[in-house]
Amino acid sequence: MSRSNLARLLVSCPDREGIVAALANALADSGANITSSDQFSSDPLGGSFSLRMEFYVPEPETRIPLLEQRLGEIAEKLDLEYKLVDAHVRKRVAIFVSKYDHCLIDLLGRWHRGDLEMDIVMVVSNHPDLAVEAARFGVPYHHIPVTKESKPQAEAAQLELLQKHGGADLVVMARYMQVLSADFLANVGAPVINIHHSFLPAFAGADPYKRAHHRGVKLIGATAHYATEDLDEGPIIEQDVVRVSHREDAIALERIGADVERLVLARAVERHLQDRVLLQGHRTIVF
Repeated sequence: MSRSNLARLLVSCPDREGIVAALANALADSGANITSSDQFSSDPLGGSFSLRMEFYVPEPETRIPLLEQRLGEIAEKLDLEYKLVDAHVRKRVAIFVSKYDHCLIDLLGRWHRGDLEMDIVMVVSNHPDLAVEAARFGVPYHHIPVTKESKPQAEAAQLELLQKHGGADLVVMARYMQVLSADFLANVGAPVINIHHSFLPAFAGADPYKRAHHRGVKLIGATAHYATEDLDEGPIIEQDVVRVSHREDAIALERIGADVERLVLARAVERHLQDRVLLQGHRTIVF
């Protein structure tokens, strides 16, 4: 497989002296030119270190293997976890959705305009309602009904469908109103991003707009996070809020909040596609 000239290096490790120097020397010795670099230390004494670099490398077919050898040596010496990514390889994305269309249509539109550099391999839904929207963009749509009794069989069918179509690098829950099981998350082979229609950790779970209206909140928001088996408790990638008042009822809050949901989910997906999100325990470092 041929490589492109632009690559990314993602690093996580315990913080200590000499990490950046070792990595920079390895890149320089491999003929690479660093074009951007971001790093974060939680504490210079005993903390954790995260780094994202983009770099240009001539003759990647010969230079990248040399770089990988050097990085392996550094990783062993500095207790370092790293990942090299070809920046021009588009990630394969599957979108899961139920009946709410606003996040799905927004993602399809951004993808169609070239704002999100990804390949949408399919849309999967537990309802048939949005097949026409996927068809407008030429994206395959698969309806797999889900009930409480049939959920294990439905998730098995979803996993089989993904495997049949070559898998996905990312699954996006664009208001997919089902809780994915631990078995599904363990076997899907890709991160899963969910959009929740509240500013977590407030109003986790069902009907957040009704509950927000009942409490008389003055801000409503949305949260994009990686899905885990614990409902709405996965590592947070992106959040935003909008101001509201006592004049809005729950229906108005839902309409206003839909705009925030679209924007927050699109930002989170974009950051993931660009390899800007690094996990640090239950937190994310977003460069």
